[in-house]
Amino acid sequence: MQDNSYYSRSAVIERRRLRRRRIAIRRLFLCGLTVILAVLVVGAGVLVYRLFNPESYDDGFVPSAFGRNVSERVTKAKELEMPEWVDVQLIHKHTTARTGINLTDIKNIVIHYVGNPNTTAQNNRDYFDKADTTVSSHFVVGLEGEIIQCVPLYEKSAASNERNKDTISIEVCHPDNSGKYNDKTYESVIKLIAYLCENFSLDENDIIRHYDITGKICPKYYVEHEDAWETLKEDVKEKLDE
Repeated sequence: MQDNSYYSRSAVIERRRLRRRRIAIRRLFLCGLTVILAVLVVGAGVLVYRLFNPESYDDGFVPSAFGRNVSERVTKAKELEMPEWVDVQLIHKHTTARTGINLTDIKNIVIHYVGNPNTTAQNNRDYFDKADTTVSSHFVVGLEGEIIQCVPLYEKSAASNERNKDTISIEVCHPDNSGKYNDKTYESVIKLIAYLCENFSLDENDIIRHYDITGKICPKYYVEHEDAWETLKEDVKEKLDE
């Protein structure tokens, strides 16, 4: 005998309600699954982009496709205390000379010359600290061999164009238009470079000139006299071997 309750109005309404509920739950599940997949795809895209565009990181942390964090040197730079022979006078943060953006790595040490004969390390450091200045370096080495640090080692300086993101920059004072460093200055340059190389697992082959990045004649004497540049690198190697 057929159950007439199956065809009753209340039963039909209840079945329709349950069907709508199942449909709503199914749609909600599919929407949630779509959102999760979209998040995963976007996250994977961002990760891939940053792997191949490390300059997009401001915090200095860049994952490596080979399981190595390329910011190990930057991490060490944050912990490294400067020796007493370095005068730490950090310039203030602003939008040009010192942005506060972290390096992505430390791959090279870049050597410059200040271009203003007979100016001191303090003169140049104070120039970097002006609000409208657009250039800076991590260090300035002076005519008496004094060394002033202007920017933290783990932050970008404004010295070498696109290589600011992964280099330490050293500006060097010189007594005349030739751009040649005097003996006291030269000795301190070698000492500073060797110290940085030792702490960041670099060697004399990782020392480059501003010229090698942009083609600018800087440091002038050591661009115009290639033998002098090679001697400088050899002197760094000798210092490292001591």
